[in-house]
Amino acid sequence: MSHTALTRPRAPGARVRPARPPRGRRPGRARTRHARAATVLLLPFLALFVLCFLAPLGYAVYQSVHRTHRTGPLGLGGHPTETFAGLDNYAQALGDPTFLAGFGRVLLFGAVQIPLMIVLATALALLLESASARGVPFFRTAFFLPYGVPGVIASLLWGFLYVPGISPLVEIAGQLGVHVDFLARDTVLWSLANIVTWQFTGYNMLVLIAQLKAVPPELYEAARIDGANAWRLARHIKIPLIRPALVLTGVFSIIGTLQLFAEPMVLRPLASAIDSGYTPNLHAYSEAFTGNNPHLAAAEAVLLALVACVLSFGFLRLTAGRGTDRG
Repeated sequence: MSHTALTRPRAPGARVRPARPPRGRRPGRARTRHARAATVLLLPFLALFVLCFLAPLGYAVYQSVHRTHRTGPLGLGGHPTETFAGLDNYAQALGDPTFLAGFGRVLLFGAVQIPLMIVLATALALLLESASARGVPFFRTAFFLPYGVPGVIASLLWGFLYVPGISPLVEIAGQLGVHVDFLARDTVLWSLANIVTWQFTGYNMLVLIAQLKAVPPELYEAARIDGANAWRLARHIKIPLIRPALVLTGVFSIIGTLQLFAEPMVLRPLASAIDSGYTPNLHAYSEAFTGNNPHLAAAEAVLLALVACVLSFGFLRLTAGRGTDRG
């Protein structure tokens, strides 16, 4: 009989001492070390978050409730001083019809462009994910490539394609007997939508493909065994499973639409229909650097951020409610 099999009988009434944890492995000390390690790892993120997000946001709010008081003829005498203005800058921004018209314009822009872009990205993602040809990586890269082009460069490229006289698109349309002016007052908004759709559809497509790759292939095989064709597979399995990615791309698109700036700024010298208040972001920029009124521009930027938050969280609540109803 081995020595490990022998047990010493315990006397009746003897007290049993609780087992002590090994040295250096006590739960309290382990939790403390984990908390310290987590704090150390979070410090760089927290520092960047405060420096790059909270501090600029707080400074913008501070600027929005102040105004610059100037003295002398034409405001050129003495040193300008900042005074507390309360909500006067917000009232002035909300009373500016040009600023409000810019909001209406970007909302119309988003109502048409965002669904079109999401539908195109979803269709491309489904086609490329289900295809088995050798050229799939090439097409995936080709569709994503416009996202790598900076917005300013993309606007310049499309600007040359829009200008009559040098645009091959306008020339081809003229030869077909169709008169088209991409920079006219009625069409320039949709010319901007074309640039944004061309640039960001590939990015959203990759987000959706990544979500599709995370779906277990056993679900597809079971659906095919049950007789589901490609259309039913996409409608009843793939699209519902990539719903979180669709919501994510929708939120990013809403925020990006409200921040529309680079495209109208670049096309402004080419299109007389684009003025200094064509979008809210462009109006705030013009107030800050052309009108020399940074406090009003800060108020408009805060209002723009509030509208973006309301629309984003409203979209999240709407999609969450629909997902619950379906479930």
